[in-house]
Amino acid sequence: MAEDSDLERTEQPSQRRLDQAREEGQVARSRELSTFAVLWAGGAGLWVMGSALYTQLTKLLHDGLTLDTKLAFHTDLLLPRLYTLSMETLVAFLPFLLLLLATAALSPLLLNGWLFSLRPLIPNFSKLNPAAGIGRMFSTHGLVELAKAIGKSLVVGGVGAWAIWHNKDAVMLLVTQPAAVSIPHLGYLMWMSFAAIMGGMLLIVAVDVPFQLWDHNSKLKMTKEEVRQEAKESEGDPQVKGRIRSMQREMARRRMMAEIPTADVVVTNPTHYSVALRYSEGGMKAPVVVAKGSHLLAARIKEIAIANNVPILEAPPLARALHKHTELGQTIPEALYTAVAEVLAYVYQLRRYRQGGAAMPEEPRDLPVPPQLDPATNAIA
Repeated sequence: MAEDSDLERTEQPSQRRLDQAREEGQVARSRELSTFAVLWAGGAGLWVMGSALYTQLTKLLHDGLTLDTKLAFHTDLLLPRLYTLSMETLVAFLPFLLLLLATAALSPLLLNGWLFSLRPLIPNFSKLNPAAGIGRMFSTHGLVELAKAIGKSLVVGGVGAWAIWHNKDAVMLLVTQPAAVSIPHLGYLMWMSFAAIMGGMLLIVAVDVPFQLWDHNSKLKMTKEEVRQEAKESEGDPQVKGRIRSMQREMARRRMMAEIPTADVVVTNPTHYSVALRYSEGGMKAPVVVAKGSHLLAARIKEIAIANNVPILEAPPLARALHKHTELGQTIPEALYTAVAEVLAYVYQLRRYRQGGAAMPEEPRDLPVPPQLDPATNAIA
C-alpha cells in the first residue's frame, strides 16, 4: 500500500518541474481567452476606424464601378487598374489587420507571460500513432473539451438567439425606413448584439482560464518518489553530503592540529577540555584560539603540545569558559583578558626559567573568570 501511494501523483509540482515544463513549451493555454481578445480587438478597431474604413471603401466601390472608356478600348490597362484598386483596399484594411494580428500574437502573454521555445518544433512521431489519438479523443480531457465546446455553443448561440428575438421588431422595421435612417439603426443593432455575445464569451473565459490553470497543474503533479528523487538531484544525496561534511571536518581538524606547535600555551580542564592560545605583541589585538577540543580531542591536543614543548596549564574554569565562548581563529572575549594575561605572564616567566635566566614561576591559581562565562557555574545555578 505504501508503494502504491508513492506512485500516485498527489504532490504539487515543484518550481523546478514547472520551469522544465515551461522550457519545453508546456504551459497553460486558453483558446477562449485568445478568441475573446481577438474579437474584442476587432470590435474596438471597427469602432475607432469604422468611419475611415467606410469612407475608403465607399471611394473604392465608386472607383471600381465607374466605367472608364479608356479601359473599354485598352484592355492592357485592366490589370494595372485591378492592381491599384487591390493595393488601395489592402492599405485601407492594413491597420485593422495588423491590430488583429498583434492581438492574436500577444493574447497568450496574458496567461503565461513571454515564452519562446523551439522544443514543440522537434518532430514527435508518437503523436502520429492512431491508437494514441483515439485514446486522447475518448479520454477524460477529450470529454471535458467536448463539454466545453457544447457549453460554448449553447452560451454564444443562446445569447445570439436572444439578441435576434429581442430586436426582431426593430429588424423588421428596417425595411420600412429610409436608407439614411436604417443604416445607422442597423449599425446600432449590430453593436448591441456584438456586446451581448462578447458578454457571453467573457463568461466562458471566466470559466475556462481557471480550468486550464488547474488542468495544467494537475498534469504536472508529482509522486512522492519523484519529489524525493528531485530533492536528491537538486540538493545532493544525504549520504554523499554527510561524507563530504565528514571529510571537511577531518581536514579542519588536521589544520587545527598543525597550528598547535605555534601556540604559546594550552589551557586544560585537565581531562575534559583543552584550548590552545597564541599571542603576538606586534600583530595581535588579543590572544587567538588556534585549537580547542573536548575529551579524546582534548587529550590529543595535549599530546601534541607536550611533543612540541608547548606549556600546559591546568585551569578548569578558564578552560571551560574558553571552550564555550570562543571559536577557532577568533580572539578571546574581553571579559577573559585579565585571566589570560596572568596565564601569558606565567608562560613568559616559564620561558625565561627554561633559558636559565630566572627562577621557577608559580602556576597562577584562582584566575578571575566571570561566573557567567563558566558553564559549570551556570549548570549549578
